[in-house]
Amino acid sequence: MKTESVGNVTGPAAVQPKNKQETAIKQSETEKARRPEAAKSETETSKQKFNVSILQASMDVSISAGNNSMGLLFKSAIEHINQALAPELGDNAIQNAASSGMDFSPQATADRIVSASTAFFGQYVQNHPEKDQQTALNDFIKLIGGGVDKGFADARQVLDGLKVLQGDIASNIDKTYELIQSGFKSFVDNYPGTDKANAVPAKSAD
Repeated sequence: MKTESVGNVTGPAAVQPKNKQETAIKQSETEKARRPEAAKSETETSKQKFNVSILQASMDVSISAGNNSMGLLFKSAIEHINQALAPELGDNAIQNAASSGMDFSPQATADRIVSASTAFFGQYVQNHPEKDQQTALNDFIKLIGGGVDKGFADARQVLDGLKVLQGDIASNIDKTYELIQSGFKSFVDNYPGTDKANAVPAKSAD
């Protein structure tokens, strides 16, 4: 026999709504607990897609890297020379944009890097009146030479990662480096009033 009251249910039948409410609460809590895992899964999926896009981009670059390696080398060298000169002459002392129609042979690339960087020697001297000319020349060449070294190292790393640092590309990079060092030495040797005996010697490619 069931016991009922007006507007309310008493006895065993009254337990059911409570059980349903508890079940709903548990389900809600379970869903909340799953949300971080779902968000984490979505994040991992996004990372995987991003990594795939990077790999695809690298493959696309590798196809044309052989033709653009000297352009990459020039850009990398100029950017690092800019960084080396920044404390002395401010940001972007050298314009680092290169048009696609430029001659990127080793000699042309070396000539541009040498002329673009050594053009700032006069300003460097003005910033260091305490240095005699020979000291200023040597210190300046060491400064921009460090930028060249970092630029070439970065370019080699990129090209090596793309599996194209070999054959003519590798030899052209080495040749360009040698030509730059010769250009720096010539700049120092031919600068008026230079003491050649105390000039900074040119480096050799690794």
